Amino acid sequence: MSLHCQKSAKGDKVNTHKFKADIHQDREDSEAMAIEPPFFEKYKAILQSSANEKEKPSTVEGFEELELPLIDLSHLNLGPLERQECIEKMGQAAIEWGFFQIVNHAVPDELLNRLKQEQIKVFQQPFDKKSEYNFLNLSVQSYRWGNPLATSLRNLSWSEALHISLKDISKMDEYNKLRSTIEEYAEKANFLAQRLAEYLAQNLGIKANYFQENCSPSSSSLRMNRYPPCPYPSMMFGIIPHTDTDFLTIVSQDQVGGLQLKRNGRWVSVKPNPKALVVNIGDFYQALSNGVYKSITHRVIANQETERYSAAYFYCPTYETVIESCSKPSLYKKFSFKEYREQIQKDVKATGDKVGLSRFLL
Repeated sequence: MSLHCQKSAKGDKVNTHKFKADIHQDREDSEAMAIEPPFFEKYKAILQSSANEKEKPSTVEGFEELELPLIDLSHLNLGPLERQECIEKMGQAAIEWGFFQIVNHAVPDELLNRLKQEQIKVFQQPFDKKSEYNFLNLSVQSYRWGNPLATSLRNLSWSEALHISLKDISKMDEYNKLRSTIEEYAEKANFLAQRLAEYLAQNLGIKANYFQENCSPSSSSLRMNRYPPCPYPSMMFGIIPHTDTDFLTIVSQDQVGGLQLKRNGRWVSVKPNPKALVVNIGDFYQALSNGVYKSITHRVIANQETERYSAAYFYCPTYETVIESCSKPSLYKKFSFKEYREQIQKDVKATGDKVGLSRFLL
């Protein structure tokens, strides 16, 4: 019998309530552990090696926190001067920052909240279920975590994600609420992304129907991210430094914070804005703009105490679309989405990391 249940000299059962509380806590701890990816088991050798070699931490505290340029899209519906000023402000942010945030974007708060709740439900499922071959009837490797090719803390991501190609949504028949929410959000996000891409194109002389011709609703994707509490936040990232491949990314995030971007050669933290969506330029738009718009390296730092959620909509062309710079002399040779993705896969396999646009410089 457990010591918690032994009787005292007065015949009372001592610590009975504590015993029950311990059982309840153990059950909660067990359930919490069941949802987490096995980071410690998978990366045991890396963690031990880093401890032995006293590897320099990949991240440090004390970054300057900045607010991204704020674009109020309601100004597009005012007079022609206000509209043009809004478009120019957007273009300037894409040139100087590669990032900006938008308000009055016509994506309802109710929909964003519903998407987050469905996202939480997905990630709170047991890891064994999430890692099944056909989780949610989606393509293989739609659910992913960490970095299977990580060789050091420098390229280890302490996070899990569900990456959904929008052409796969129809497979999610038995998950009606999740499917309908994603479909509704994807429709809104696609319309928003196309509008933003077209406004940015006006500053470059790109034809108005370029994105309608080369991007279809099913060619884009949605990535839902969860960043579990990390016991070593100063030594690893939530997501390692990278650029996005697409034309534009639209990000909905919570208030935990952690997004950082490279600005003027140094890392800065992005202050979360509960009323805004974050937009950033991807590699394809940098190439299309001939380097005018910037696809900026960014990352997510780990948090020791609080989990973080975000959802990123990647506005992508069809697989066969050829990306060619809009002006001459061109900085980049033309390439298709297919060629670019194949090059990324080669580089990740060889180095554990994406190389990106520099592979296509002339």
